[in-house]
Amino acid sequence: MLKLSIVIPAYNEGATINYILDKIVSVTLLNNIQKEIIIVNDCSRDNTEEVVFNYMQYNPNCPITYFRHQVNRGKGATLRTGISKASGDFIIVQDADLEYDPNEYNLLLGPILEGFADVVYGSRFMGGKPHRILFFWHTLGNKFLTFLSNVMTNLNLSDMETCYKLFKREIIQSIKLVENRFGFEPEVTAKIARIPGIRIYEVGISYFGRTYQEGKKIGWKDGIRAIYCIIKYKFMK
Repeated sequence: MLKLSIVIPAYNEGATINYILDKIVSVTLLNNIQKEIIIVNDCSRDNTEEVVFNYMQYNPNCPITYFRHQVNRGKGATLRTGISKASGDFIIVQDADLEYDPNEYNLLLGPILEGFADVVYGSRFMGGKPHRILFFWHTLGNKFLTFLSNVMTNLNLSDMETCYKLFKREIIQSIKLVENRFGFEPEVTAKIARIPGIRIYEVGISYFGRTYQEGKKIGWKDGIRAIYCIIKYKFMK
C-alpha cells in the first residue's frame, strides 16, 4: 500500500500546529494512500513540544513520529532530518502554520499517480484557488527569485519558493542537501533540475499567507541568501 510522508518543520508553532495536524488527519488521499506524519521541532522556545505531545496522547492512532533538535539549526536542516527519517513512497513538505491547505495534497499527488511526474511543485501564482492579498514587495521578491532560479536551471517554474514540494522518496533522499535555512528552496530546485530525465510538474494551489505579526519568519536576509544559493548551486553539486 502506498504511503505519503508529510514532513513538518516546526519552530515556535505552538499556536497553530494542532490545527494543521487536524487538517492533515482529516484528508482522504487518492488511491487510499496512507499517511506518515514526521514532525521535527527545531528547538522551539514556545510550547510547540507540549502541544505535539498532547496531540499524540489524545490521538494515539495518528501516525506521528516526533524528533527534536537540541539547538536551533534552521528550516533546511530541519527538513533534512525529516526527509532522512521518511519511509513513504512520496514525501511532501508541510509548514506548521496555516498558510497551505493539506486538502490540496491530492492535487500534487495526481501527476505522480498518473505516471507523468517525479516531482510536483504547488504554485501560489497559477490557477484559480484563493490567495490572501499581502505584501507587494514580498511577492515581487518571490517572483524575482523564481526568475533567477529559472535562468540558472533552465526550468520554467512559476513559484520556486513554494513550501509545497512533493517528491518521490528515492529521488529526494538521493540528493545531498546542505543548506540550513531558507536556502533549501533554491538548493533543492537546482539539484533536482540536474537529474537526467527528471519530470517536474506544477499545479495551482491556494495560499492563506500570514503577516509578520502573525508569525511569518522569512526576511530580506533570507532573500539575499537565496540569491547566493541560486548562483552557487548553478555551478556546485
